[in-house]
Amino acid sequence: MDSAVSRATIDLAATAEAAGREADHRLRGQFLGILTGATLLMSSLLAGVLWRQPVYPALPAAVATVILGAPLVWLAVKDLVGGSAGMNALVALAVLGAAAMGRYQESAAVALFMALSGLLERRTAIGAEASIRSLVRLSPTKAHRLEPAAGDGLQEHEVEAQALRPGDLVRVRPGETIPADGLIRTGSSTVEESSITGESLPADKAVGEEVFGGTINLTGVIDVSVTKAGVDTLLGRVSELIREAERTRPPIVRLIDQYAAWYTPTVLMLVGVVLFFALRSDPDTAFSRAIAMLVVACPVALVLATPTAMVAGLSAAARLGVLVKSVATLEAARNLTAIVFDKTGTLTTGVLAVTKLAPEAGVEAAGLLALAASVTQDSRHPVARAVTDMARRARVALPRPTEFEEVAGRGLEATVDGARIRVGRASWLAEPGFDVADADRTAIATIQASPEADGLSVLYVVRDGRLVGWIGLEDNARPGAARAVDRLRGLGIQRLVILTGDRESVARRVAAQMHFEEFKAEVLPHEKLEMVDGLKARGYKVAVIGDGVNDAPALAAGDVSIAMGAAGSDVAIHSASIALLNSNLDRVPFLVELSRRTIRVIRQNLVVGAAFIAVFLALAAAGYLSPVAAAFLHVASGLLVVFNSARLVRCGEDVERAEAAAVSPRRDTETAPLPG
Repeated sequence: MDSAVSRATIDLAATAEAAGREADHRLRGQFLGILTGATLLMSSLLAGVLWRQPVYPALPAAVATVILGAPLVWLAVKDLVGGSAGMNALVALAVLGAAAMGRYQESAAVALFMALSGLLERRTAIGAEASIRSLVRLSPTKAHRLEPAAGDGLQEHEVEAQALRPGDLVRVRPGETIPADGLIRTGSSTVEESSITGESLPADKAVGEEVFGGTINLTGVIDVSVTKAGVDTLLGRVSELIREAERTRPPIVRLIDQYAAWYTPTVLMLVGVVLFFALRSDPDTAFSRAIAMLVVACPVALVLATPTAMVAGLSAAARLGVLVKSVATLEAARNLTAIVFDKTGTLTTGVLAVTKLAPEAGVEAAGLLALAASVTQDSRHPVARAVTDMARRARVALPRPTEFEEVAGRGLEATVDGARIRVGRASWLAEPGFDVADADRTAIATIQASPEADGLSVLYVVRDGRLVGWIGLEDNARPGAARAVDRLRGLGIQRLVILTGDRESVARRVAAQMHFEEFKAEVLPHEKLEMVDGLKARGYKVAVIGDGVNDAPALAAGDVSIAMGAAGSDVAIHSASIALLNSNLDRVPFLVELSRRTIRVIRQNLVVGAAFIAVFLALAAAGYLSPVAAAFLHVASGLLVVFNSARLVRCGEDVERAEAAAVSPRRDTETAPLPG
């Protein structure tokens, strides 16, 4: 029996696909009706040229009016029954008015252009839903599940991907799509994750590392232990986030809604006034003027102005792995004046790396590293792993240790080639009874106080009671972090602040590396919250950027909250209003620029829509614009708005090109130089 998760997955895929099919069928039906009506209208126009009898052109034009106008009138009736009189009412009045006057060709032409305009609007909305369906389609339909065989081995069975449950073990071969989120149990490979995280380059994955459903395994055979399936996977959460974002409405739309109730009555009043005076002065054109005014007044450009731009903006953001939960948040990002950064995991990688080897006199750097790594190679502690990784990258030979012992929180001890080696903190080596020469104890104290070791995590290496050197480690800065900070400053962000619980020396070093002028060290989570509240109280619009775990209070307090590296992190995705699926800080200035460009495009669209209505309403009232010309211009204004909004889809291409150009062909497997 399928689990609840599996059933939810099936429901998600089925709902999305059913909605897509229904929308496509409606779109095809509408297009078929428009095509039929347009053919009849062209036949009517041709009959008017070939035959002088009015009945020949009038008959196909009347049928075209019914086919094209009936859906428009039905929409207007539904709106009126629902208590609203908007654009559909204006369209229906224009079509019925021309038909009542016997101007069937004019009525059919108006209905044709208005139906094309409605089709354009609906196609834009369907395009937004298509982004969700495309994500659902990323999920594979089949998976190769490994199950215990009769003996001690595992037997492979092909199953529906929706039937997978947490704890299952699946095998993924090169070229196959990973069926669910999980951890690699055996094997290693390169995985294409751009569809999920926005990272332009494939990621190398090894045992113990996380992979995501919907991504493509490129090179090796891997066995993956499923941790999340169905709607709980990253792909499922991304789909839901996009759906939530498209359901929200930004403040700029709500502002327009405030005046929508007054729009239709005002237009009808203006049409009535023009019709009253035109019937006295020029009765032959009075109704044509009124119909043209009704067509021009349909605010399709205003209706499309905001949603088309927002959908394009959300699409551009999602392409670069930036998930915006609400379009209101996308709008708010343009007004930011202060950004508060967490340090570890945000500005830095959160992974220690060896940056300093300081051997004592008569000891080579490679020998110091070999001694330390020989002891650390059997430890899983992050500091020990950093030392071991450095030695392996430098291709230093590592003899196997014996009598290995790990003292939690202090260090490691083992016998290597007959010598007793200790690798650990100064506090451990300084403990009473520890077999270290007095001169070396003094040397260790001197090193601790030296500027050279300031800001570093230091490991001391002792061989048979004698200090042979020390190793400095630090949390590396994220590539491009300083460049991103400079871009933010160039965008007019007034306050850029680092908040960290680390030591002041470390915070100062990171601030200098990344071009920050402000930092605050040794702060607790509640103090971060107080800092954010203080900035807001002084009038700043504050964004908080963190890893979404220990920064949750501060994230919740920010006007905009951004979770870094949220791929695979439930806490990060749920605690922030914006989730970055990768850890590239270039996404932050991109987000600010995208927000500003999106609002700029919306304003341009609104100006186009308002100018169209104001100018052509006056021309129609003066008799210089026919109803057919008004309908054509109506469609043209909508297309202009859509094409203007579509420019936003290309936002971020410069970021992608810069990332591709900055990629070095060097691999981690190449020999790394020893740090000095």
